[in-house]
Amino acid sequence: MSDELMGGDFSGEKVLLGKEATWELYEQSGFGRPVAEGLELSLVEAAYLLDRGKISVRLQGKDLDFRSFFETATAREAGFEFRYVVYKDLRERGYYVQPGVTDFRVYPRGGKPGKTPAEFYVQVISERHPVALKELVEPARIARQMRKRLMLAVVDEESDITFYEVREKGISGDMKVEAPGGTASLLEDRVILWDPGASELLHERGFYGKPGGGRLQLSLVESAYLLEKGVLDVVDRAGEPLTIEDFNRRAKLIEDDFEMKRRVYRDLRDRNLVVKTGFKFGSHFRVYKRVEGPKKVPHSEYLVHSVPEDYVFHLPVVSRAVRLAHSVRKQMVFAYADDGEVKYLEIRRLKP
Repeated sequence: MSDELMGGDFSGEKVLLGKEATWELYEQSGFGRPVAEGLELSLVEAAYLLDRGKISVRLQGKDLDFRSFFETATAREAGFEFRYVVYKDLRERGYYVQPGVTDFRVYPRGGKPGKTPAEFYVQVISERHPVALKELVEPARIARQMRKRLMLAVVDEESDITFYEVREKGISGDMKVEAPGGTASLLEDRVILWDPGASELLHERGFYGKPGGGRLQLSLVESAYLLEKGVLDVVDRAGEPLTIEDFNRRAKLIEDDFEMKRRVYRDLRDRNLVVKTGFKFGSHFRVYKRVEGPKKVPHSEYLVHSVPEDYVFHLPVVSRAVRLAHSVRKQMVFAYADDGEVKYLEIRRLKP
């Protein structure tokens, strides 16, 4: 190797260079972290600089070529190869990148470490690795508290990267509804409101149900909400009145995830949003901020899918959901319960 190369030594899961590296690599180019002994590089930083012929690295007194270094690093640091792919990509896009509370901190173009705040926290993951809901919720919460954005960098089997932004989502609408009352019947797996006048008003004012033949067909979650609010009375086939507890118990027998959907539906409606089935889009709900009337239905703003607290995301499924939402000009939002409160997490494609 050339005598001009700055030499470093493997030190656990870091590479330590002398103090002479601090100016050129840290001050000028944003690599590493100054320490008392000199400049400390993470393994991905060291691999990047080694591959570009900027430094040499020794292990037990022996210089390592890139292959030897890379193989050693993968043995010492789980996930190293994925982080290296993402680090290299972001650096070659012109970003300053440093290790952070997730995998990396990324600075905005024109910014650099020590001069400007980071813009993103980056979490790197393989497409094959399932991700628990809490593994996204907590980093997203931390990012918001630190006034950063959370970037999820997904590395596929060909080492291509798809970037997503994950963020807590506050959604609300302006559809306050004063709906008329009425009596409806619970049939096999849906509810029918028989009165033509009440059916028309409930659909026109609140965009509830699907009208047909002077009647209004309501979903289970719509019916539960209207029954709970005192707008609707529901009877069974024998004409016996159902309490909200009776109705919910029967609905759970019909629909396995009814309780989860009902909780999210109620929260969305209480936020003055219009909520309709999202089945055609592969989600539980499509959600509108406002609908002026059945003849003036805009594009819905959100697709909302309800997930349990212990939900695990499979990234190919997430990719399909986000891409579909984008193709129909909607935002993909996942709803979950947190200490009894419904929270929302948006995932969207990001182009760094």
